[in-house]
Amino acid sequence: MPWEKKFDRAKVLDKAMQAFWSRGYEATSMQTLVERTGINRGSLYATYGDKRALFLASLHMYDDRIRRKRLAALESSAPPREAVRRLLQTFAEVKSAGEENCGCFLTNTALELAAHDPEAGAIVAKAQKEIEEFFERMILKGQTEGDIPAGVNPKKTARGLLAALIGLAVLSRSRPERELLNGIVEEAVGRLG
Repeated sequence: MPWEKKFDRAKVLDKAMQAFWSRGYEATSMQTLVERTGINRGSLYATYGDKRALFLASLHMYDDRIRRKRLAALESSAPPREAVRRLLQTFAEVKSAGEENCGCFLTNTALELAAHDPEAGAIVAKAQKEIEEFFERMILKGQTEGDIPAGVNPKKTARGLLAALIGLAVLSRSRPERELLNGIVEEAVGRLG
């Protein structure tokens, strides 16, 4: 009778995702993953393959469960301009003392791995493209509803908003200053006219 896994794969993957998200790929050892997940090294290897495969599965989980879900929720529940503001503001929230600021897992991966890991880079690029498309849809919808002026170039402005979002994700970790981050949000939203 084959050995049966006695753990919830999704919960273990979530714990691995949290470890990679907070520490990065290189700084997260297999021992850290064993400690964080509570699963022995052999079971992790047997279930997920190597560390890189576990990392990529974690990145996919983040993209599906956090990024895509957040965009869908904003798109369905907020007017276009407010949806843009809320997404940007998510990255401008300054953490309280002692509270860990992990930033954006996708942006962290872009900075650490995308240049030399084509598969990780492809996941990041696809997510960034979808965020850009979200901004473009919000601009077009806002123009249709009369809330965003027709003279705002949807594609060009969406790209600028994506750059502002990525900048916020980086600055929220390196310079988590409320005034700086909120100023960037206001400047970015101001591009909507």
